[in-house]
Amino acid sequence: MGLEDCGDRRAKAASQDQTANGSGMPTAVAVNGAPFARPDYQRASRQGAGEVIYGEGKTAEQIAAIAKALLSAGQPRVLATRVDEAKADAVGVRWEEQGAPAVLTVYPDARLLVFGDLPAPDGDGLIVVAAAGTSDLAVAEEAALTAEFLGNRVERLYDVGVAGIHRLLDCTATLNEARVVIAVAGMEGALASVVGGLVSSPVIAVPTSVGYGASFGGVTALLAMLNSCASGVSVVNIDNGFGAAFQASSINHLNSRAAERA
Repeated sequence: MGLEDCGDRRAKAASQDQTANGSGMPTAVAVNGAPFARPDYQRASRQGAGEVIYGEGKTAEQIAAIAKALLSAGQPRVLATRVDEAKADAVGVRWEEQGAPAVLTVYPDARLLVFGDLPAPDGDGLIVVAAAGTSDLAVAEEAALTAEFLGNRVERLYDVGVAGIHRLLDCTATLNEARVVIAVAGMEGALASVVGGLVSSPVIAVPTSVGYGASFGGVTALLAMLNSCASGVSVVNIDNGFGAAFQASSINHLNSRAAERA
């Protein structure tokens, strides 16, 4: 097949993508006439939360265009993750050029963008985000803000690592109130096991890439958490605060969603 044939076929496919997919919106989103994304407008009806934009690797124009498409299709708010400060500034410019269909809030520490307002909490209980050290805060804030974006009440416990375990023990009452605990730690990743031995709720462990050479960019913490002797500890990928928050939110909405389906 020649290059011209490839181009013709791509143009035909793009044309076919401009059909309604149940939302009344075109399935393809384009920048400068070039389609690059097919937003999932029905994700909230299937998973309980709308599509989230992974910002790393996307341009500011693409992020703004996808967010606008999702909002136009009726998604009440849009979250974009892994957006550095320079790209966030560029998205803000593009958003203003598009008429700013919703308020845009930048959370630089967490590398998050929120298009629209955060919702009132509607989960079953409390999500606690516990971070071992201040160096883990970027990942911890990604988790905490994502959980709030998904409609959860969140309590932050920061700098409660095992090097000064009295700091964690001082927070036992808050930990015991949690329906889910997200434990964020780098180095040797011991925080998740300690928390898992203190609470009866599920613990979602997030290894971070914080540490010296033999931490191997978070692999040491990841393996330690996977081998935790504490029951009820599950583990997400290195630095994946978003994934931990999404799982925690799903757990924290089990009762309310079951009631909606009844």
